[in-house]
Amino acid sequence: MQKNLTVNAAPTFSGLAALGALINASVWGVSWYPLKWLQAHGIPSLWATWFVFSACAFAVLVARPAAAKRLWQHRTTLGWIVLASGMTNACFNSALATGDVVRAVLLFYLMPMWVVLLARWLLAERVTPSALARTALALIGAALVLGEGKLQFPIPDSAADWLAVAGGFFFGLNNVILRKYAGAPQEACAFAMFIGAVIIAPLVIGMLALVGKPLALAPQPIAWLGVAIFTVAVLVGNLALQYSAARLPANVLSVLMLAEILVATLSSWLGDAATITQSTLVGGAFIVGASLLAVFSKNGKA
Repeated sequence: MQKNLTVNAAPTFSGLAALGALINASVWGVSWYPLKWLQAHGIPSLWATWFVFSACAFAVLVARPAAAKRLWQHRTTLGWIVLASGMTNACFNSALATGDVVRAVLLFYLMPMWVVLLARWLLAERVTPSALARTALALIGAALVLGEGKLQFPIPDSAADWLAVAGGFFFGLNNVILRKYAGAPQEACAFAMFIGAVIIAPLVIGMLALVGKPLALAPQPIAWLGVAIFTVAVLVGNLALQYSAARLPANVLSVLMLAEILVATLSSWLGDAATITQSTLVGGAFIVGASLLAVFSKNGKA
């Protein structure tokens, strides 16, 4: 779920840049399919995450050989990005592969709510009325999605739901840390976000094995072709995002990235990988509303 690279947004609009953002959103909107397909062909989602992001990290090193050195130089600060991005991918990819796709994506996009709390804690930002409003919208949306139409306290009742919520929390943490250490070298941040999954995924696999829930790796030969195609798609998506983020205003980019929810909803419905109920749609509207409120807040902060 590598969607966020630190680049400076320009205050102009470009149709090609907008297309790049939509390409990235589309890649991640259909990422549930290769993850579920790989799981069915002997490569569990955590292993798939490790293979794909290892290849992506290698590609970054080939393109920017100094990235690893600069990450090491800033390890005391960027190490938190490694942790946050690694947990984001491990949690969210597992949620997509094992649960209802639409629920996973919507619960992941509770991220603006987490940003409010984390920005207050880590950046000492004031909690504004806008921040309280989008937190309330996100909580109502989560309550509707998780309560299946009944407005109840939003406590996940399945492992996939918990993983999706955790993925959104760590993605929010990743964004706040990127803001906190905005002066760090961009290539080091990009490499940190890729290498995070390379480090965290096997740690989680090891912990699962220790508690008696090993993730057996038994790939069918065709699965390696799937890994290669998925890796190329992830790289293309991230290159498209980098191109777009350098040429679009931040609020425009954020709105375009919300297209992932639409792509995931339509593709999973067509692929029979999700159950779309009225409560899911209404709850999703509240969650998207919270995200849009975050995008168009006066200063883009909490």
